[in-house]
Amino acid sequence: MTASTRSSTPPQAGANAAARSHEPHRRQDDAAEALDRQASVLLAQWWSGVSPISLVLAATDWALHLWSSPGSQWRLARQALQEGQTWWLDTVQAMTRGMAWGGLPAGAGAQADASAPVQADAPLEQALREDVRYAHPAWQQWPWRSYATAGKAVERWWQQAAALRGMRPHSREQMRFYGRQMLDLWAPSNALWSNPQALQRAVETGGQSLWKGWGQALEDVQWRLGWGEPPRRFDPQLVPGRGLATTPGQVVLRNALIELIQYAPTTTTVAREAVLIIPSCIMKYYILDLSPHNSLVRWLVGQGHTVYIVSWKNPDESDALLGMDDYVRDGVLAALDHVRCATDAPVHLMGYCLGGTFAAIAAAALSGGDARLGCQRSQGAADAGVLASLTLLAAETDFKEPGELGILIDEAQVRLLEDMMAARGYLTGQQMAGSFQFLHSRELVWSSQTRRWLLGEDEIGNDLMAWNADVTRLPAVMHSQYLRRCYLNNDLAEGRFLFEAQPIALRDIRVPVFAVGTVKDHVAPWRSVYKIHHLVSAEVTFALTNGGHNAGIVSEPGHPGRYHHLLTTPPEQPWRCPDEWLAAAPRRDGSWWPSWAEWLRQHSSGEVPARTPRADPDLGPAPGQYVMVRYGD
Repeated sequence: MTASTRSSTPPQAGANAAARSHEPHRRQDDAAEALDRQASVLLAQWWSGVSPISLVLAATDWALHLWSSPGSQWRLARQALQEGQTWWLDTVQAMTRGMAWGGLPAGAGAQADASAPVQADAPLEQALREDVRYAHPAWQQWPWRSYATAGKAVERWWQQAAALRGMRPHSREQMRFYGRQMLDLWAPSNALWSNPQALQRAVETGGQSLWKGWGQALEDVQWRLGWGEPPRRFDPQLVPGRGLATTPGQVVLRNALIELIQYAPTTTTVAREAVLIIPSCIMKYYILDLSPHNSLVRWLVGQGHTVYIVSWKNPDESDALLGMDDYVRDGVLAALDHVRCATDAPVHLMGYCLGGTFAAIAAAALSGGDARLGCQRSQGAADAGVLASLTLLAAETDFKEPGELGILIDEAQVRLLEDMMAARGYLTGQQMAGSFQFLHSRELVWSSQTRRWLLGEDEIGNDLMAWNADVTRLPAVMHSQYLRRCYLNNDLAEGRFLFEAQPIALRDIRVPVFAVGTVKDHVAPWRSVYKIHHLVSAEVTFALTNGGHNAGIVSEPGHPGRYHHLLTTPPEQPWRCPDEWLAAAPRRDGSWWPSWAEWLRQHSSGEVPARTPRADPDLGPAPGQYVMVRYGD
């Protein structure tokens, strides 16, 4: 009877009953996960967006290795003693030069003598000279010099103490970084009583500098607490369409994710192949169209090119589910499709920073037949007739060695960010900007606060600083995928990256590649950018320029002090490590822009009459609408 009853029970009914039996457990699991996320968000608020779990894991790694290494304990104690002796000898030298206790310089003659370096080859002298916080001559006087050199001595010791044998490399870098952050926090330049430059300014102004600095500090604190407007530090003309992003052009395409701008020609003929620029969606596109004198877009138009650029939408909560596939498909490929149709010629595709990563993904998908354009002429799977070349500016495709940004990226930190973004659907612009400020707090936070709060100086920003303050959001899903698939898993370099569920490989790229790295880039280190050489099956021309991630790229001809190394590597060339390449690459004085323009000409196929963008009143002129969208967060 029982067996008969069981056999007569409909399978679907049994499945429904099983599902109902699991439903309470599923709801409980969902509630538990929601509680975890809420706790994670609270932790993020208390810890300013930094994962305490990641920090504790790193500190535990360090502490356990120190505890189990008596030899390292002895070595670090000996080094601490040596650093202390070096600091004391430096202090004695400063004291014996006749400075009065605690006094500021008595006169111009005394200051000139007292502010000279203690000794050109003193052990701490070089470290002091390289730190812009101590550039004022008063820091060479006692006791101020002793305050500064004490911090430098501890910093030198900590760089050794944080790197114990056996530690995970990520923990080692975290301990070095957070130790340096604490030392920067307690630097003597941050306090009025220990900053001779601030004390001198207060005496010279009769205290007015302190009064003004107090007001500016109050403005800054109120803004950070959300109680007021951000302090105006820029010329009101430094906004898109007025003092910035003024190169004439028209918006020729708009979809839910991008506006595509075509710029008006200034020459009667142009190269047949147009240039399509994909900037990073992390910041706004006009980094490449700043003021007229340093606009890469304007300069490129003047060289006889048809130039297009993508302006990304500044997302809101409705864009939370946009992923990397959407950015490549509706961003890069949609723009590429329009340009290819409008010009009836292959396209020079160029990407900057994350835009370069998107461009490389699109190029690989086209090359491998995993993506096709609506107007693609060829019926084959290859990208023949679509791309003429690929240019990558400070763009990583191999994320195994991401530089300083990798310090803030691990499983615990990514999970914390995902929980923060889940509440809103996006990463706020201030959170993104805060990450970069945290990495370079010495230059971007403490030095700025010293000038504004202690010296009472007005910070009048330039065009690059105005652009840097114009922050954007990032959709939750896209940012999570970017961090996990690129930084944590390195899927793109290792052949596991999926575009629309199909695996792509950078080695399918066979069009000529021009890649640019910058010497001081902390976002995309040049040695990491250089790895494009062994990832693609193409000729690679690599340029290494001085400067940083932004200033090295925005490096117009005539910019003083600029130089770059340039060398082309054929696809069959044996592998050369970055240092070998640098030794072989000839140095060229001046901006890298003319070298790139020459390279573009070599990979173009002649001239055609200049192409004038069609004015569409529904789309409007450059700089478009998306770039104007700003949020308070």
